[in-house]
Amino acid sequence: MLTALLVVAILVLLIVAHELGHFIVAKLFRVRVEEFGIGYPPRAFTLGKLGGTEYTLNWIPFGGFVRLFGDIGEGERGRGSLVGAHRGVQALILVAGVAMNALAAWMLFAAAYHAGIPRVVEERSPGESVRLLVAQVVPGSPADSAGLAPGDEMLGISDAEGAALDEPTPAAFSDFIRARGGKPVTLSYVRAEGEMSATIVPAHAVIPDEAGRPAVGMALYLVSEQSLSWGAAAMEAFSALSNSFRAVAGGLLSIAERVVAGKPSLSGVVGPIGLVGVVGDAARSGVGNLLALAAFISVNLAIINLVPIPALDGGRLLLLGIEAAMRRSAPRLALHVMNALGVALIVFLMVSVTFNDIARLLA
Repeated sequence: MLTALLVVAILVLLIVAHELGHFIVAKLFRVRVEEFGIGYPPRAFTLGKLGGTEYTLNWIPFGGFVRLFGDIGEGERGRGSLVGAHRGVQALILVAGVAMNALAAWMLFAAAYHAGIPRVVEERSPGESVRLLVAQVVPGSPADSAGLAPGDEMLGISDAEGAALDEPTPAAFSDFIRARGGKPVTLSYVRAEGEMSATIVPAHAVIPDEAGRPAVGMALYLVSEQSLSWGAAAMEAFSALSNSFRAVAGGLLSIAERVVAGKPSLSGVVGPIGLVGVVGDAARSGVGNLLALAAFISVNLAIINLVPIPALDGGRLLLLGIEAAMRRSAPRLALHVMNALGVALIVFLMVSVTFNDIARLLA
């Protein structure tokens, strides 16, 4: 129950941040904001009215909204109307929501790094606690045959003569293996089941590009969870934000490619029910991981809103582009029909994703 409430709180925070972007830019360009609502109607009560805008709290607690005078489909024109504003202004108002989600993601990533989350480092700093993790195992390699897997944490390595590395780094591990081709070495490592060990014989030709170098077939990296200063965390957050945008965009592109190929599948997409489990796992791992997950969800919201589906910001931006090319506004009836189709498609996708979530739980 507590995790479900946490999911709702994260979604409300991120959606309200998105709507706040629309709100701020609309106010800057003197487009009238008639209502800023937290949650969705029916209305619970009015918090107040300021600058011609009603601030409301609504009964359905899954986000928020802004209601602009002369929004698409309403046909209201005149001073302060959205449809009466320059199309460039309308585009800025629409893009502002996506920009605010990106800003929120960056801030959340920065807070996560300041709180302390796993991050890859080149080397161990004095006094820094690090872990050596397996990033990849070459299929058919000695490491693969011994049962090593990505995510295992290396504790140490030793040979039959007693030489050992108790705090190995990727470079030191590689040098240790290179000097012992054909000789057994013992690895100690940790995974979910607890501490384990394996004896492996480094071999040649394990890595195609370096056939003459003894190897066991593992890629390793150092991970630190030490908290960063706010300045360092802010810089690290830019890299995390960029990587997240690439990952989410790549995932959506993969879905689109499957649809074009006639093999649509939403099995890998997590909906609201599945999100409860994901958020629960992150919360158990610490505040930093929870903040990082919220940042990743914010990136998802930013990119999904750019998808050119009617009723989403991306669909409305596409419509503005078409109107600019035609040099005239689209018919009001056409807008109503397109928005209705867009909402129906979104509802269908939500139902499908929720069905997949329930199927995964039952399985």
